[in-house]
Amino acid sequence: MVKLTPKAKRKKRKHIAADLSTREGRARARREMVWQDHGFLRAIYQNLHQISPDMYRSNQPSPAKVMKYARELGLRTILNLRGESTKGYYLLEKEACEQAGITLIDFQVFSRDTPTREAIFAARDLFETIEYPALMHCKSGADRAGLMAVLYMLLKEKVPFHQATEQLSFKYLHIKHGKTGMLDAFFQAYADFNEGRPEDEWKPFLDWIAEDYDRLQVKEDFLRDFGKGVQVDKILQRE
Repeated sequence: MVKLTPKAKRKKRKHIAADLSTREGRARARREMVWQDHGFLRAIYQNLHQISPDMYRSNQPSPAKVMKYARELGLRTILNLRGESTKGYYLLEKEACEQAGITLIDFQVFSRDTPTREAIFAARDLFETIEYPALMHCKSGADRAGLMAVLYMLLKEKVPFHQATEQLSFKYLHIKHGKTGMLDAFFQAYADFNEGRPEDEWKPFLDWIAEDYDRLQVKEDFLRDFGKGVQVDKILQRE
């Protein structure tokens, strides 16, 4: 019989959402947000950036930040790139959005995997249908927000590829030398496909996605050459 470590037991145990209608439940949700989800660090640095007249990106906003952004930025939509959760950070954000009249959309993407065709086309449709001004966020505002920011700049703003991919850079705390470098490898695969041609003659991005993009091959090539990224990820303890 295999004995589970205390850490494995905690992971296996299903998380039960805190009840925000009670004082104890609200206190628990705040503890989860501040300590378990590292909200105390985000109180110091929000990683908030305006990337177009109608779009912002950031790390996980606290309820107070949601209300502040609603007032000062006029937000109508928040894209939560972490997906729906029973954890305190999500419950409190959802409540704050409801109070501020902001539409919260859960659109989960991943920082350590190559994006699927379905996710990319869904992102395109999302950018065409949401109400602006909008803000997209993940936990740190670096990787998943970076991926979606590049897609937004390419698909919605129609900016040149080299300009769009600046959204994945250390300016936003993105580190390509960990497993999150898989996102860089994804976009680099598109650039490599068009190598030798002027950028204005590149195959349209969505056509490449539909006809040429091999998600598993890009992932396999990245992992084959992957070096010290695991250590970087462990040190930073990022999602």
